[in-house]
Amino acid sequence: MLFLILKSQAQKLHLNIYNMELVGKIIAVLPARSGVSQKTGNSWMSQEYVLEVPGQYPKRMVFNVFGKDRIKQFNIQLGYTYKVEFDIDANEYQGKWYNKINAWNVTCADIVQPAPAQSVAAPQQSVSPFPPEQPAPSDNDDLPF
Repeated sequence: MLFLILKSQAQKLHLNIYNMELVGKIIAVLPARSGVSQKTGNSWMSQEYVLEVPGQYPKRMVFNVFGKDRIKQFNIQLGYTYKVEFDIDANEYQGKWYNKINAWNVTCADIVQPAPAQSVAAPQQSVSPFPPEQPAPSDNDDLPF
């Protein structure tokens, strides 16, 4: 019953609680982890990636891809832009809660390959967040303030 209420409220608000996705650039590929399940004895593999969503204040998200077959299928590469479709879950461990973001579909959003990184960086002009310094006001200023 609660699920139906939440679903109807989400539809009123035009929210899609079943399809969470972000588009951004992969800025880090973390080392793959693998092991053997204690319950089944089957091997497993998992890898985490950091996605940066552009904007005035860029946001970053660490997401997980579980399964050797999915890791190979998605072929996520550093520096490329991807659309990541994911689910969010939380787990409690020793009284603390931790979010887990699992990607279930990842597609490349780049039309062209990113430019290769150059070993020698070109000098860039420094950009200051402050406006340029104004000359000191003169004594014969006609402004009342």
